[in-house]
Amino acid sequence: MRPVALALAAACLGASAQEAGDAAWNLHGQGTLVVQGHGAFDSPYAGPNSFQSRKETRTSFTATLFAGWRPWPGCELYLNPELSAGTGVSQVLGLAGAPNGEIYRVDSPQLKLSLARVFLRQTWSFGGASQRVGSDQNQLAGSQPGRRLVLTAGRFSTLDVFDANSYAHDPRTQFLNWALMGSAAWDYPADTRGYTWGIALEGYWDAWALRLGSFLEPLKANQLDFDHQISRAHGDVVELEHDHACAGQEGKLRALLFINQARMGEYRQALSSPLPDVTATRAPGRRKYGWALNAEQSLSSDLGAFARYSWNDGATETWAFTEIDRSLSMGFQARGTAWGRPADKVSLAFVSNRLSRDHADYLRAGGSGFLLGDGRLNEGGERILETVYNAQMGSHLNLSLDAQRVWSPGYNRDRGPVNLFALRIHAAF
Repeated sequence: MRPVALALAAACLGASAQEAGDAAWNLHGQGTLVVQGHGAFDSPYAGPNSFQSRKETRTSFTATLFAGWRPWPGCELYLNPELSAGTGVSQVLGLAGAPNGEIYRVDSPQLKLSLARVFLRQTWSFGGASQRVGSDQNQLAGSQPGRRLVLTAGRFSTLDVFDANSYAHDPRTQFLNWALMGSAAWDYPADTRGYTWGIALEGYWDAWALRLGSFLEPLKANQLDFDHQISRAHGDVVELEHDHACAGQEGKLRALLFINQARMGEYRQALSSPLPDVTATRAPGRRKYGWALNAEQSLSSDLGAFARYSWNDGATETWAFTEIDRSLSMGFQARGTAWGRPADKVSLAFVSNRLSRDHADYLRAGGSGFLLGDGRLNEGGERILETVYNAQMGSHLNLSLDAQRVWSPGYNRDRGPVNLFALRIHAAF
């Protein structure tokens, strides 16, 4: 044990030396307002969880404080209280790719205060080329070694650590649609607001990174309360990342595997009832597993592209994120240098979402999930085209115009298509 202890001591001393000039604390904040609406569209029938075919407009708002503190070299503590209010179009029902990533299934016009994140991040340095990182939301200014081990523990979003993408990840500044926030078929552990409690370990070695994580699952599907019986309910994930250069332009490749365990129901079992209800088939120890591939590539100083494909087995009910069992997304982002506004960005993406056979049969028989349920189903892939223009108005304010077109909303070829438009105002300090 003595050589191990000496190695750990040397690693901690190395971390201290790397971070001797690092910032001790920081404070950032953000506020995001989204006004989104859609026109009327064709709908010969509707069910309990259908996307509303009448014209509607809804507004959402969030404000977050990001407080960071470094109690000792290598350690960071973060606290994120958050205010939220608003409603999503159709009460966030009827679309697998919900159109506003700023509003989850917390559908209330009243302003509410909640704790978004509180977590610890401990970094051990093992050398390598270091780089400076600036002060940002949940990031203290300092040096970051190319070879390091990072432990994150507490309450945060799994998407804070896993499945990142430079062009499609943040609905406050990039695409709004849920299916573009991450790998859409990854039913990632989260409560209704998108956060969970857990632990993640990341190892970085030059161009490679390996991440492992384990997180609490909700007690019931898409609810705020967690199941604290960790032996029977948890979500595990592993991700491998590689940085590369292609024709002098940087890119990243990521591969992700996940397995979730919770008291879930099974679609096929629910079909044995004349009125199928997947919640009536819930039993402990049920599992959902899947994988995702995630790529991003800079094509020039002003242009970048991305693509994701994700898959899950689709046998057990959707538990935490959204009712997508297979998803392909791709798109690009261009800076406004060509028209004299280099800080502006224009982005375009296409998404194709599909169901598993069991999931489709369940919805076809009249079953409902926590997002979908037209009463019947003429199945087709839910396809989404989204474009967004981000106009940078000074150093702290961003205005965005967003347009989405959804074919076969809720995988139903009998309904739609639907066009959605949004104005997003995002301020940060």
